[in-house]
Amino acid sequence: MLEFLICSMLTIFPDFLFRRYVQGKRIGREINLYSMWFELRYGITACVILTVSLITMIFYFHPSTTNVTAVFRTVTILPESNGRVAEVFVGTNEKVAAGAPLFRLDNSEQQAALETARRRVAEIEAETTVAQSELASSDGLIAQAEGAYLQALNELETQVELNQRNPNIVARREIERLQVAADGRKGALAAAVSNKQTLETKIASLLPAQKASAEAALAQAQVDLDKTTVRAGVAGTVQQFGLRPGDIVNPMIRSAGVLVPEDRRIGLIAGFGQIEAQVMKAGMIAEATCIGKPFTIIPMVVTEVQDVIAAGQFRPTDQLVDVQQLARPGTLTTYLEPLFEGQLTGIPPGSSCIANAYTSNHDALDEPGISTWRWLYLHVIDTVGLVHAAILRLQALLLPVQTLVLTGH
Repeated sequence: MLEFLICSMLTIFPDFLFRRYVQGKRIGREINLYSMWFELRYGITACVILTVSLITMIFYFHPSTTNVTAVFRTVTILPESNGRVAEVFVGTNEKVAAGAPLFRLDNSEQQAALETARRRVAEIEAETTVAQSELASSDGLIAQAEGAYLQALNELETQVELNQRNPNIVARREIERLQVAADGRKGALAAAVSNKQTLETKIASLLPAQKASAEAALAQAQVDLDKTTVRAGVAGTVQQFGLRPGDIVNPMIRSAGVLVPEDRRIGLIAGFGQIEAQVMKAGMIAEATCIGKPFTIIPMVVTEVQDVIAAGQFRPTDQLVDVQQLARPGTLTTYLEPLFEGQLTGIPPGSSCIANAYTSNHDALDEPGISTWRWLYLHVIDTVGLVHAAILRLQALLLPVQTLVLTGH
């Protein structure tokens, strides 16, 4: 209606002035309800054409949408494994700090695994103590084996020397027996030395490796036990939290609730028509008015324009996707941020809004060598944005009336 009134001032009204003061025709005489079309046909036709062109230009270069929402982030409260709830620490609408416990699952199995891992570490420490005692006693065994070997070797050397002086004094069989005994004592000495080396290797390498593995298993068991207590990842407010002791929680089927972070606000997300895909660009100036904060125009800026339209998405399934199921046209998702800090204060997250985006040709108008017609055309585009801005302000004024009176909400 506003566009029609503006266009009529440039078309129908001049046509009427020509009929009235040039041709001398008067309203109620020559110009009446029945002759209006014939008398003002040029002005009416030009007004319709100009109105349609103006509306098309306004809505194309300065798009508007009612699909705007003040979105906010939420965090799903889920355990990493399923289990039965043993204890609940918070309630619905309760504010929690980051890291605060929310609920605890039954952890008897994890506690048993932790105790087993702790006992295994103690067992390896005891084995280390025993191995160190055996290493201390191995020196005595080596000294004993060495003394026995030296004694057998001395006896053998004595008998060999006597045999060399007088072969008939010592029997050859006795020398062979002493040789075998000396070799046996030498093998016992080597076994004692090897046993000491084995104990040293066990104390230096095997037992520390086993202890490290046992400590890693202990740490893993402690982590599994800690996971049974679900904590808040961020500070926020717990919502839709109806969990009670005895409930079964499964991360694949049932969540425990929703945590709304304190820094939950993202901004405004608007869905513009697909026809504006060539016009919507990051950096455009925009304005919005929200139901949650009436009579207020919020200056915004377009920070991002999603390069895909969600209506065409599909996930791999065992059935082919029929294009007819995707026939509903989607919108161009656009992210809006306030031009100045704190302007979204007072708007409840999730509020529905109305937004306009405005095309600016300031840089194009400053280009050298621009033609007169293009300069005029770009000026017209920038100027008609005032009409859309005025319409948004009228919507901001009428929005409470429409919501409270006309719809009865």
